[in-house]
Amino acid sequence: MESNKVTDALFGVAIGDAVGVPFEFSSRDKMASNPAKGMVGYGTYNQPEGTWSDDSSLTFCLAESLLHGYDLQDISKRFIKWKEEAYWSARGEVFDIGMTTSRAISRLKKIIEDGELQELKMLKYYGDEYDNGNGSLMRILPLLFYIKDRPITEQFKIIWEVSALTHRHIRAAMSCLIYLKIAEKLLEGKEKTEAYSEMRIEIVRFWEEMKFSGQEREHFVNIIQNDIREVPVDSLKSGGYVIEVLESSIWFFLKKESYEDTILSIINLGHDTDTSAAIAGGLAGIYYGLNGIPEYWVVSIARMEDIFELGNKLNEKVL
Repeated sequence: MESNKVTDALFGVAIGDAVGVPFEFSSRDKMASNPAKGMVGYGTYNQPEGTWSDDSSLTFCLAESLLHGYDLQDISKRFIKWKEEAYWSARGEVFDIGMTTSRAISRLKKIIEDGELQELKMLKYYGDEYDNGNGSLMRILPLLFYIKDRPITEQFKIIWEVSALTHRHIRAAMSCLIYLKIAEKLLEGKEKTEAYSEMRIEIVRFWEEMKFSGQEREHFVNIIQNDIREVPVDSLKSGGYVIEVLESSIWFFLKKESYEDTILSIINLGHDTDTSAAIAGGLAGIYYGLNGIPEYWVVSIARMEDIFELGNKLNEKVL
């Protein structure tokens, strides 16, 4: 099967997710004594190898929705269908869902049932510190193919709306913008260090234009104001906080020289291994391409043909 940048991205997310699933919640010390070396099954959730989690399910729901244009209600309905009916799950089961995401999807259902559809666009105004988990960053990558080449102000408006369906705070949305801006540069064929450098320049310029608060800028110091590559690996974290996984995913993507090394290295930080690997895997998938992913990992992934079909359809839509 021939790939394209959309399928590269989708497989990058799903394969990273699947390699990370068996190790979720493992401590860094545990991973150091028994590091991940490839795709295996069972472990934390007792799932067969190649099984991806909520990260990929929600990524695929977003990608499929974008086939029909940009519609927050349609995206929301697919998220609800995933939670309630295991739609776009790997093997017909929802086995991993974060509390923030679960509550948010219940909120989406009520908004739609009450017919208050304008509220979907207003969610971003109700964010608080508890809306800064990694659950919107993990699923945001397909939006790249809808917003690419648009002005950054328009990009951020759309990104924040989509992020706010589950994670409403501006910090979570800004993390998504930073991630997608690097991905956009990679899509243009930029070398990864160049993509990172150009992203930082554009983000700082955008912050000045939008008057992004100094208090919020402080959370992005390691990534934007400073060079993330200068952060010692021992300082990286991989829990559920969006800034932690944004820092670690960009660090490992920039530091490692293959998809495989990127994924295994970030998983070996432990903790939220599937999400960390899905986010880093999205960037690495675009950069190295499907041919750069170990073949055994590709053929082992659940619903491989369905992912190809979805990727090809979205690729045709955005060409």
